[in-house]
Amino acid sequence: MLHRFALFVSTHSGPRSRFCSVQFQPLAHQTFSSSHRQPNILRTMSSSTPASTEVQPRFQQLFAELEKRFQSTTLGSDKWYILATSTLVASSDPERADQLYQYICSQPAYATSPARQALVRRLREALIKSVPIVGVCKPIEAILSIGKVEREEDKDYTFTREGWQCDQANHDRGAEWMQKLYARNTSGTLNLFSAHKDFAWLSEEITYGLFLSDRQILDDVDTQLVVLPGIMSQNLPNETHWHIRGTRRLGLPKEEVQVIWDCVQLVAQFFDVKLNKVPTVEQVEYDV
Repeated sequence: MLHRFALFVSTHSGPRSRFCSVQFQPLAHQTFSSSHRQPNILRTMSSSTPASTEVQPRFQQLFAELEKRFQSTTLGSDKWYILATSTLVASSDPERADQLYQYICSQPAYATSPARQALVRRLREALIKSVPIVGVCKPIEAILSIGKVEREEDKDYTFTREGWQCDQANHDRGAEWMQKLYARNTSGTLNLFSAHKDFAWLSEEITYGLFLSDRQILDDVDTQLVVLPGIMSQNLPNETHWHIRGTRRLGLPKEEVQVIWDCVQLVAQFFDVKLNKVPTVEQVEYDV
């Protein structure tokens, strides 16, 4: 399923031997490379953009277009930037999360410090949930870039996973969320790892238990707007299929999932990346 970070595990004795203490060690991040070039006005001029205290015109145009496309859906005004965060952090330039943060903060709804603190909690949680999707290094680069442009009075010192335990409650929470997305396919998907049980454990206890089932900040749809775009941005066919299907199973109409798919492609074009292995929404519909 979704595993792009390293773990060092020490197990505890007890009735459920799979429960453990977990330490994370970041892996080197993956970057995109492609010779494919799109004659698109949004295409970035280089693979890396220096930090800026202003929103650069090409990012302004990209974010405005994403925001506009989401307005055709019933998803709400605070969803588009979750997709933007996920696709930026999966790109070759995750530091440009600073551009996204500044673009959003320029809007009247974020004119106050409490509003900006609420915003950064959502962006930060999207980055945390990106860790099992793209690895830990890129989300770290992204949150550091946001920190450089935050005002001191806007710093938010809350800590959502303080006291987390890899216990029965964590297992049950992860299993419940996985079941919502995979439904009749849950056991079959986990059985793909019957000869590689560490991956099944990783999916249940860490990817879904620790990361994706947490609902303190982001809801179900927010979480899928991290996961599906992050996977699709890496041109991964199997898991893109699974999470187009899972997003539809949450109740999102096919037309709105298509908007999500199109927005991921838009960001890929911006970074000169060709997503040529991922299924379309229509190709997955039979499996919903």
